[in-house]
Amino acid sequence: MKILLIGPAYPLRGGIAQFLALLWQRLRDAGHDAVFHRFIRQYPEFLFPGKTQKEEGDPGLRAESLPFFHPYNPFNWPLAAYRIVRERPGLVIVKWWMPFFGPSYIAVLTLARIFHKFKILVVVDNAIPHEKRPGDMLITKIGFKMADYFVVMSEAVKEDLLKIKPNAKFVLTPHPLYDIFGEKLPKDKAKKALGLTGPVILFFGFVRAYKGLRVLLEAMPQITKKVPLTLLVAGEFYGDKEKYLQQIDLLGIGDSVRVLDQYIGNEEVGRYFSASDALVLPYLSATQSGITQIAFVFDLPVIATNVGGLPEVVREGETGYLVEPDDPHALAEAVIRYFTEGKETEFAGHIQEEKRRFSWEAFVEAVEELVRG
Repeated sequence: MKILLIGPAYPLRGGIAQFLALLWQRLRDAGHDAVFHRFIRQYPEFLFPGKTQKEEGDPGLRAESLPFFHPYNPFNWPLAAYRIVRERPGLVIVKWWMPFFGPSYIAVLTLARIFHKFKILVVVDNAIPHEKRPGDMLITKIGFKMADYFVVMSEAVKEDLLKIKPNAKFVLTPHPLYDIFGEKLPKDKAKKALGLTGPVILFFGFVRAYKGLRVLLEAMPQITKKVPLTLLVAGEFYGDKEKYLQQIDLLGIGDSVRVLDQYIGNEEVGRYFSASDALVLPYLSATQSGITQIAFVFDLPVIATNVGGLPEVVREGETGYLVEPDDPHALAEAVIRYFTEGKETEFAGHIQEEKRRFSWEAFVEAVEELVRG
């Protein structure tokens, strides 16, 4: 089948670009004629909260992509539609993670379908965004109305999808693994390379309010009374960094917290996960998290909150622990239990068994079956 993907790709950075590159590669591996029209730009600079939108290091997997789609320049949209028509795809796949990109998808794909008939498949990360803005729901309803198929990766997203489009034709399949960050490194060597010693828990990725770093910091005094560990916060702050630094000072945990306010390049990701003893996701809300799918590649257990799709990935007492959100005491108790009971080896063994469930082959087969049906 001729399949056209639309979305960010290298040199744009981030998990969405990585996901689409991996999907492009796995579709080609499965025998499909997959082409990729990448975003020329992703966000206007004044709306982007980070330092740069460009990948400055190793892309990990570099998809063959053409810069044909500008999501916030309407003058580009007729040309983008023409280029889709010229490809003559049978299926167009877009990723939906926030409504900001909806108007461009709606305009370009509607125009293109006037001249060439194709089906549209939307891979939904968030049907309802974490950080809501006026007009989001209207854009989402219009965008979902034009789609023929949907892929969701958690029960939470499925429920949100069906609230918006009750008759949606969809498949629920787990988020595949991000297996582009190299081999697992010996833990002692990885710790040494990062200047770390002793037990390490990792908070990884862009720091946003809904990800609950505040709660994890509140839990740290209780944790460090029982387990002398280091919390490694590795990711760019999308918001007020100072309030977190003030919280660290007020709690007196500065010696136990290491903050790296930077985007972690693909070539460095494996070192951070290899050096850590557990990943902690204290999210206040969630749909699913691709960060768990990095952790599992490195056999790293996860301590997370019982929100959204996280319980579908983290198996309580097998691959990690789950606690209720916004509860520093419960989070601290889970971390303490993990280390005092020595669960890392046991949980890592279960993760190795679980990996089969998160394969890209299974994801592509689910897409194929959905479209055939």
